[in-house]
Amino acid sequence: MEKVPMLAEGYEKLTADLKLLRAERPKIVDAIEEARAHGDLSENAEYHAAKERQGQVEAQIADLEDKVSRAQIIDPASLSGDKIVFGATVTVRDDADKPQRYQIVGHPEADAKVGRISYESPLGRALIGKMVGEEVEVTVPAGDRFYLVDKIEFI
Repeated sequence: MEKVPMLAEGYEKLTADLKLLRAERPKIVDAIEEARAHGDLSENAEYHAAKERQGQVEAQIADLEDKVSRAQIIDPASLSGDKIVFGATVTVRDDADKPQRYQIVGHPEADAKVGRISYESPLGRALIGKMVGEEVEVTVPAGDRFYLVDKIEFI
C-alpha cells in the first residue's frame, strides 16, 4: 500500500472533511425516507436527487478514508539537507530573474495561489532532488520554462 505524504495541516483538513461528510449521512437518509413517502419512486425527483447525493457522499467518504489510512505525516521543520524533498520551501528564479517561492506538498494540500505545489505537479517533480544553483526545466502547456534553484528551506 503506497503511503500518501502530507503535512499535518493537510491531514487535519482531510479528517475534518471526512467528519463533515459522515455527519451528512443521516440527513441524506432522512431525505430519502421523506421522498420515498411521497409515493411513486419512478417519477420522484427528490428521491433520485437524494440517492445521487448519497452515492456522491459515499464515494467521497471512501476516497478520504483511503487517503487518511495511507497518510504519512511529514513535519518540514524536522527535515534538513541540501536537496529539495517533500515539505521543503524552495525559492526559484524564472527566466526574468523574478523570485518565486513554493512549498512542496501533497496533492490534497496543493494551492498554487498561496505558493503550495504538489510533488506530483510538473514543477514539483522537476524540483525534487535538486540543489541550490541547479537549473530546472519544466514543460508546461504554455511551453518550456526554466528555473534556477535559489534557496531551500525547511520551515
